Amino acid sequence: MFIAGGLTFILLLTASKKVVHYTSTNESCASCHVHPHADASWKLSIHHNTPSGVSINCVDCHLPPEDQTVRFLTRKAYHGIHDLYVYMTKDVDEINWEDKRTLEAARRFVYEDGCKKCHTNLFPSTLNALGSESHLKYLRDPESTSCLKCHPGVGHYRGETSLTIVEDRIAKNKEIYQHSTKINEFSDFVEKIPETSVSFKMVAVPGGQFNMGSPANEAYRQPTEGPVREVEVDSFWMAEVEVTWDEYLAFFNATSSQGRKEAELETNQDVDGITGATPPWGAPDQGWGKGSRPAITMSFHAAETYCRWLSSVTGKEYRLPTEAEWEFAARGGTHGAYFFEGAPKDYESDGFFKKIFGVDTTVINSYVIYQENSPYKTQQPDKVKANPFGLKNMLGNVAEFCLDYYDPQVYGKYPQGIVKNPRGPRSGQEHVVRGGSYNNSAKDVRVARRDFTKTKEWLVTDPQIPKSIWWYSDSKNVGFRVVCEYDPNDFQ
Repeated sequence: MFIAGGLTFILLLTASKKVVHYTSTNESCASCHVHPHADASWKLSIHHNTPSGVSINCVDCHLPPEDQTVRFLTRKAYHGIHDLYVYMTKDVDEINWEDKRTLEAARRFVYEDGCKKCHTNLFPSTLNALGSESHLKYLRDPESTSCLKCHPGVGHYRGETSLTIVEDRIAKNKEIYQHSTKINEFSDFVEKIPETSVSFKMVAVPGGQFNMGSPANEAYRQPTEGPVREVEVDSFWMAEVEVTWDEYLAFFNATSSQGRKEAELETNQDVDGITGATPPWGAPDQGWGKGSRPAITMSFHAAETYCRWLSSVTGKEYRLPTEAEWEFAARGGTHGAYFFEGAPKDYESDGFFKKIFGVDTTVINSYVIYQENSPYKTQQPDKVKANPFGLKNMLGNVAEFCLDYYDPQVYGKYPQGIVKNPRGPRSGQEHVVRGGSYNNSAKDVRVARRDFTKTKEWLVTDPQIPKSIWWYSDSKNVGFRVVCEYDPNDFQ
């Protein structure tokens, strides 16, 4: 009996090992993992098409290493059941495979332990200075970066990603504007960029008082959002939507610096004296499309230069909004966590039952492009409705640069009483970023949420030394919108 039991155990163990081995082959993966281009793009990648002939297989990247036995088997079971379920229940033609290629999505099914198992030497003699700097940062702070961040296309060939941003925005059969828009009163108007067919709507925002920041009892509140201060801002115009690629490309085509050498920003205010951005590395729109989508990946410096250029060609005073102007405009005269109905906890999937049964996101989906409806990329601005002031996507799509330097305790440093037109600290290293993006959940698209530029982190993968002053290589979710200054004396 003992011998029979032992033999049975050995047979079962052998059989189970064979099952594990077979289901770990590329052929087994491809039998139900039905991505139509996975096999072809893998064979073209540098993990298969190698000079040495060494080929990396599916499980080497998409499962933990086999020596992590328990984790390997549990994740293998999870992914296997998931892929089989999709194979049996989904129409593969309806799956948006491009959405699965984003960094955020890939992190759910690519295991860095597999990368480190093969790449044991992070500082080979052939590594350049940029690679050494990036790998050193990874070793010091692995939580804030990842292998995928710098090497997104090593497992599956993505094609040529570099492209020129210069495009002909003077479309056929469209009016070419000779002059900017004349304004005679404080009301909404459509600005026209001379010598282009590009225009955009500016919304008149009447000044007033409001409570800036979030109260202590607001869900998901951060310490930097208080104390709440009573603030007054003057009237101004604000763009209905974030600066689009059409608008930004008009600036780039008129002012771009040729070559990769970073141009010095000139002080001459004449349009011909304003130096524009150098060509970007890679596809600045991430392949999501340009047109009316919000422009992204430009630096704060580039956004400010755009405003100077726009002022010079239109004869108006365009600039980035102050943090106070931004929050006043985003609230649209309301006082809650959002400018629409509902509280943050209504829309967050916190807790067991919400994760199982979901939450009703009908209201927030109609006003905000965020994590639940993006999916993980920018969208056209007409996907959502405007806030009470007539401004779209103040809380989502992309976060937005503000004029102020960032100080986490700045609200407490303002003088007592009503603070009029605050501008933040007089100096600093980073600038305020307000609003959420396509990559944020409901708690991070609250009106009062504050963030800031992270210039060093956003330039990790920039191959240039010194780093670019025009393009962030690792920031895909920040753009900007413009305001135009209003002076009542101009209409007297």
